Amino acid sequence: MTETQKPHFYPFAGIEPKWQKYWDEHEIFKTREDSSKPKYYILDMFPYPSGNGLHVGHPEGYTASDIIARYKRMKGYNVLHPIGFDAFGLPAETYALQTGTHPRITTEKNIRNFTRQLKMFGFSYDWSRVVNTTDPGYYRWTQWIFLQLYKHGLVYEAETPVWWCEELKSVLANEEVVNGKSERGNYPVKRVMLKQWMLKITAYADRLLEGLDTLDWPASVKEMQRNWIGRSEGADIVFEVEGHPDASLRVYTTRPDTLFGATYMVMSPEHPLVGTITSEEKRAEVRDYCEKAALKSDLDRLEDTKRKTGVFTGAYAVNPANQKKIPIWIADYVLISYGTGAIMAVPGHDQRDYDFARTFGLEIIPVLEGGDISESAYEGDGVHINSGFLNGLGKEAAIATMIAWLEEKGYGKKSVNYKLRDWLFSRQRYWGEPIPLYKDEDGNVHAVDEDDLPVLLPEVERFEPAGAGKSPLANIREWVEFRDEEGRTCYRETHTMPQWAGSNWYYLRYMSPHCDKAPVDPEAEKYWGQVDFYIGGAEHAVLHLLYARFWHKFLYDIGAVSHKEPFKKLLNQGLILGPDGDKMSKSRGNVINPDDVIREYGADSLRMYEMFMGPIERAKPWSEEGLGGIHRFLNRIWRIYTGADGKMNPQICDAQPGKSFEKAYHKTVKTVTEHIETARFNTAISQMMVFINECYKEKSLNISMMSNFIKMLSTFAPHIAEELWEITGHKSVLSYAAWPEYDTEKARDEEIEYPVQINGKVRFRLTADAEAKEEEIRELLFAHEKFGHYTRDKEIVKIIVVPKRIVTLVVK
Repeated sequence: MTETQKPHFYPFAGIEPKWQKYWDEHEIFKTREDSSKPKYYILDMFPYPSGNGLHVGHPEGYTASDIIARYKRMKGYNVLHPIGFDAFGLPAETYALQTGTHPRITTEKNIRNFTRQLKMFGFSYDWSRVVNTTDPGYYRWTQWIFLQLYKHGLVYEAETPVWWCEELKSVLANEEVVNGKSERGNYPVKRVMLKQWMLKITAYADRLLEGLDTLDWPASVKEMQRNWIGRSEGADIVFEVEGHPDASLRVYTTRPDTLFGATYMVMSPEHPLVGTITSEEKRAEVRDYCEKAALKSDLDRLEDTKRKTGVFTGAYAVNPANQKKIPIWIADYVLISYGTGAIMAVPGHDQRDYDFARTFGLEIIPVLEGGDISESAYEGDGVHINSGFLNGLGKEAAIATMIAWLEEKGYGKKSVNYKLRDWLFSRQRYWGEPIPLYKDEDGNVHAVDEDDLPVLLPEVERFEPAGAGKSPLANIREWVEFRDEEGRTCYRETHTMPQWAGSNWYYLRYMSPHCDKAPVDPEAEKYWGQVDFYIGGAEHAVLHLLYARFWHKFLYDIGAVSHKEPFKKLLNQGLILGPDGDKMSKSRGNVINPDDVIREYGADSLRMYEMFMGPIERAKPWSEEGLGGIHRFLNRIWRIYTGADGKMNPQICDAQPGKSFEKAYHKTVKTVTEHIETARFNTAISQMMVFINECYKEKSLNISMMSNFIKMLSTFAPHIAEELWEITGHKSVLSYAAWPEYDTEKARDEEIEYPVQINGKVRFRLTADAEAKEEEIRELLFAHEKFGHYTRDKEIVKIIVVPKRIVTLVVK
């Protein structure tokens, strides 16, 4: 082969639509239950169909999953590779408020655009299984799952603090509040108490922790979930409040052994006892402080570590360990949503408490030996001092002794605590699943009969909130009010579910999207089981993945699913950054539109480039130059297989391959196979490039080997591969052709035995690939079982690697 001939180019503009149409019309990727084959369920986190459409960051994960889906089909698996749309959400409702356009109209338009874009990438989705969370046929079953949670005691109503914006007449999420103002409109917000529906996710805290050990997920994601759940062991301790016989403060601590060092207490501004125990002379000051705290988000309160603010209530608690009076303060760094909303402060051994005590002149008592409390808190361990019956004990013994004493005296008990809070499930929005509950005239809660599901969203023309924390649905009296069978007036719940609800179980619906008897057909669920490989962004590491695991475990408990966990393996793709190295955003002007890229370079180039940019898990900047390099590589492949007339190159024939080429072929099959299995897509492409370079050195090419290369190429660049498959005379469907095999011996690199000489004497030998680089040889050297024997307690002065000859060490 030679590249000196006049170049001709891969005509992607005609070929890519041709094969997309063919796949669509012939339903090539439609999945059928086939028990004769092993199953493989590969899933992308489904997108929210925004008005902006896809940018080039979106297809990264979709391409990775498509490579695996195509590979597994060729390996003989029955592959489920579906797509859908997480289509409820605030942006469509915000747009409705601004323009009067119904969210359904906006959503349907956006879904059409997303579908167009996804199809032009050539992703091998089963389009007959598309789910849309706003489809009543879908959210009927979201509501059904909610009802099962309600019937099993996992749903309750509680008053919780929320952000209220009077100007917008709406409750805002934490992330919609910036510096005490609404993100939209920059209006003032304040904390108010509002009745909300809660899901008791805390009932599953231990099982959510235990299940992590069974999952093939990134260690960082599992650690984030462990931290979010935040299980700890300690004690609940009760402090009596002087002068208030009916009031007491309960705190949870992991260090009950430091109780003798508790010199003051702190309550959150929202604590229910604030109004009860505050003295008259402090009431105005306390009220002013609490009002200011209500303007800060929880995040702001925790992050503002430099300024210590607080106010004394005028009340005192009694430390049960020594019966001393200690002052009760209010400070915004204590949150009502964590623990009991009150803490015992041990400033001698907690820096935050120490800084607060210094600021307000509060007593600091060391109860652990070590450190210098005149300088800072001592947060290490040590023998107990100034601690009565605990003096001289170490940490573990002191904790056990104190808990036993607390339980004996009735001051407290051993306790397990979680950072995880129950899930606030209400949203004061229109564009969400209606909650299938109602109340009668007496305020009693009733569940909607399952036969009456779905509770449909009413058609409305106005989307303004009703005010006072009520959703827009509260404005629609004819929908809200109805009479039950006994003639009583009843009132529908007007809060809607959060966007997370529909995404909690969508992976199950794909198994049987048209089933009208249950959320998922039992037989289909038993066949498909867990999602084998789940790909999506790391931003979902906690909320979506934790909520989905919670619902799945509940569904397992009621017999609706047969596995305890939904997602067996997880991969988080890294961000694709703008050309400037920053995150893509419209405001920065660095967003790359995939429509433009595909128009100029083709979908195959874009797909393959995104996989070649670097390891899939890492963030990578977009480069037009890098994209052009992949485009040129695909054109080199095209010219290997075709002549200028578009017909098969006559040099591809039944030629007997030479030894060097045969080795390159088997090594390529081995590398591409192994690297797809381990999601090392960039290095799989690198090996394909090596193979194509070898092809250009040959006068003739074996058609069987070249056909097998097309199979491998098809996982990354399916359009050009389909065309080349047809050009090379194949009549069968490429997508289901058998994946090529390789000969391990022929793929093996030649090896060289290196004598290892230490201070002039050969001590042992190591074996390395003939083409191994110096760094690789050094790694083999350090890993050798005899290396430590000859270098232990010695200084390595020099290591010299003479390629393909000898390794020399000088030690002393």
